[in-house]
Amino acid sequence: MKHLIQQLLNNRVLCATLLGWLVAQSLKVLLGVVREKRFNFRWFVGTGGMPSAHSAGVSSLATAIGMTQGFSSPLFAVSLIFALVTMFDAQGVRRAAGQQAKILNAIVEDIYWKRPIAETRLKGLLGHTPVEVFVGAAIGILLAIACVSA
Repeated sequence: MKHLIQQLLNNRVLCATLLGWLVAQSLKVLLGVVREKRFNFRWFVGTGGMPSAHSAGVSSLATAIGMTQGFSSPLFAVSLIFALVTMFDAQGVRRAAGQQAKILNAIVEDIYWKRPIAETRLKGLLGHTPVEVFVGAAIGILLAIACVSA
């Protein structure tokens, strides 16, 4: 067991990826506290917001793999495609679903005022703006360079 933990701690690709996600998610919480002057634990585990932790994690993963395995390796190609699909999904599909959730919540509120219904609020903040995705990706790339180069 000790050998397995040591191997995981020595895996710079894994450490860079987890650090990218953790830093981006922590920045999201910090920005939320500054903006709203209160702490909400949901900011740490939730989706959406500035910066995109998904983008930070996958861009850190792809960069670290490129730096350790080579940018011409098949593993880097797979991780790059995975990162691009994840980032596209974060700012495209998930963002659109979040906007639809806001509209559906407004419709449910309108209906509720006319007659009682059992309502469940949908999550309105699912995706990211392109800027949130870009900032997350930049954080991930910079952290991967720092982790792998160290």
